Amino acid sequence: MRKSRFTEEQIIKVLKEHAAGLSASDVCRKYGISDARFYKWRSRYGGMEISDARKLKALEDENRWLKKLLAERCSMHRRCRRCSEKSSDAHASKQSLLLCARLLPDRSWRKPADA
Repeated sequence: MRKSRFTEEQIIKVLKEHAAGLSASDVCRKYGISDARFYKWRSRYGGMEISDARKLKALEDENRWLKKLLAERCSMHRRCRRCSEKSSDAHASKQSLLLCARLLPDRSWRKPADA
């Protein structure tokens, strides 16, 4: 994902300048942004404080992490299912499922503290 030139704090500062009475075109000229970008920021961050923006970013990061975790688990599940379907008899099928269970990563469902 591309990194923004402006942080959430800077974006909120820009929006507060506009709320204080500066026109949108003056704000855009001052910070070198397009009108479309300004209005997109206003729709996303309008009325927020800096702490709210930080909470929003933290929730988006957690959501991204959870989606990645779900995708990994679904991939493992599909691989295990394919493995068990290839086995013809019940004993081989049971053995392949046990093998898949051992191959599953030993990861906690909790988000790592450093991420």
